[in-house]
Amino acid sequence: MALKQYLVQKLEQRLSPQQIQLMKLLQVPTMELDQRIKQEIEENPALEEGAEEIEDEFDNEDDFDNEDDFENDEKEFDISDYIDEEGSDYKTKVNNTSKDDEERVIPLSGEQSFQEKLTEQLHLLYLDEHQFMIADMLIGNLDESGYLNREIDALVDDLAFSANIQTTEKEIEEVLSVIQELDPAGVGARDLQECLLIQINRKQDGDITRYTAKVILEQFFEEFTKKHYDKILKKLEIEDQDLKEAIAEILKLNPKPGGSMKESSKNHQQIIPDFMITEFEGRLELTLNGRNAPELKVSREYEQMLRTYADGAKTSKSDKDAVLFVKQKLDGAKWFIDAIKQRQNTLLFTMNAIMNYQKKYFLTGDETNLRPMILKDIAEIVSLDISTISRVANSKYVQTGYGIFALKYFFSESLSTDSGEEVSTREVKKILSEAIEAEKKKTPLTDEKLMDLLKEKGYNIARRTVAKYREQLNIPVARLRKEL
Repeated sequence: MALKQYLVQKLEQRLSPQQIQLMKLLQVPTMELDQRIKQEIEENPALEEGAEEIEDEFDNEDDFDNEDDFENDEKEFDISDYIDEEGSDYKTKVNNTSKDDEERVIPLSGEQSFQEKLTEQLHLLYLDEHQFMIADMLIGNLDESGYLNREIDALVDDLAFSANIQTTEKEIEEVLSVIQELDPAGVGARDLQECLLIQINRKQDGDITRYTAKVILEQFFEEFTKKHYDKILKKLEIEDQDLKEAIAEILKLNPKPGGSMKESSKNHQQIIPDFMITEFEGRLELTLNGRNAPELKVSREYEQMLRTYADGAKTSKSDKDAVLFVKQKLDGAKWFIDAIKQRQNTLLFTMNAIMNYQKKYFLTGDETNLRPMILKDIAEIVSLDISTISRVANSKYVQTGYGIFALKYFFSESLSTDSGEEVSTREVKKILSEAIEAEKKKTPLTDEKLMDLLKEKGYNIARRTVAKYREQLNIPVARLRKEL
């Protein structure tokens, strides 16, 4: 089959580099915007911080009447200092160090990992080299919660093939029992029951409540997890109060001992709101965080440099390259400043639409006053694409008189009541949350009872929808909410 060439003409819509830059800046939160601006300033020397001057001295022809100014500027800036006509780059490199100079490296501090802290404790124990290697391998196989999720026979094979260590399942279990004595209590367990038993065994001091808790974990763990308290009361022949105290003791134990170390060393990021909404005599005022409106300007030196070399009518390749380089940097600086300004306007325009749409909520702070709102609703108001609204709402926060909220918090689906009124699903979730909070924990409300309660209030919702909302609120089923 012969190859043939065809000439095809077609129309395509593509985003310009400036539009792509604006889209990327829109989804950047306030905390990252500072870093993005600093990065741009480092990469583009034609961009500077500071307020733009009112008078543009380089756009006025009268400012260049003095020919001495041209000569002085050319003397101050020599393009040959930056571009080597021979193509060498040795002039741009500087080496101010010698072989005799001492190289000093600044160490970076970092938190110890969970496994490293356990290995430190291993060095304090009396273990021979064989046992230490087994223990080190076991610690390396612990997950983030501190559990050993691998079978012992598989670990025997791993030691034989990867480390050439011959051992037995019994020897590994003996070393594992040593690891289970390390801190925090519960590490090295193979399941939740073993983890809790390790912790409760360390607490045994003759107290009857802790002993009862130990018996429950040893003999009635399945009944305890399923909250079949009646069976436990009957088999142990104890009173309700005794069981309640024993369960309270169990609930003090940590189901994820390894995770506790990780959380303690975790850095919590501070939220900086992008918008502030204040209420004054029934009127709402919206302001943009000052960090979203930095003062940037185009470098005057680069503008003068371009003007000088463009008017010089120099035709050498190095001068043409210099003019092209300076022009690209100036264009890039102007595009970036325009993109920042468009970002400010888009953020304010979109947030103002959200504020007016949810005005009743921002005035009262009552969650039930939130109107159903989706991205399409705001997109139609501001006449922007839905993807643009999504970028604005992503990772952005607003400070109100009732707290700091993510913009996504105000978006929710709609639900029709018996009267035909459109309400937000968030309102239904709040009613569910309040009903579950006020229920009798000894006989918690099932999903069917919650469905009936909502129907009484005019919300015609199926049971599976109630279950979906309950799961979205991270609320367990009625059986798991049961308390004595």
